[in-house]
Amino acid sequence: ACIGCGACVAACKNSSAMLFVGAKVTQYALLPQGQAERYERVSNMVAQMDKEGFGNCTNTGACSAECPKEIPLSVIATLNRDYM
Repeated sequence: ACIGCGACVAACKNSSAMLFVGAKVTQYALLPQGQAERYERVSNMVAQMDKEGFGNCTNTGACSAECPKEIPLSVIATLNRDYM
């Protein structure tokens, strides 16, 4: 699970928080009790990320490589899938 250290954001050349947000979204998406607000949560988190000025994913994998918890890039795919 994500520890919120921000290493992924610091490693990204666009300062993207997609791995961080994706990890949080995926964590709740895997729990039965997280299903009720699943899509609303994603919309709110992406809106907040945009509001705070984080960039878009660069698809270089630098975020995952720097993550001390080794969170995989697949959480970004979950984030995108739930957002769509």
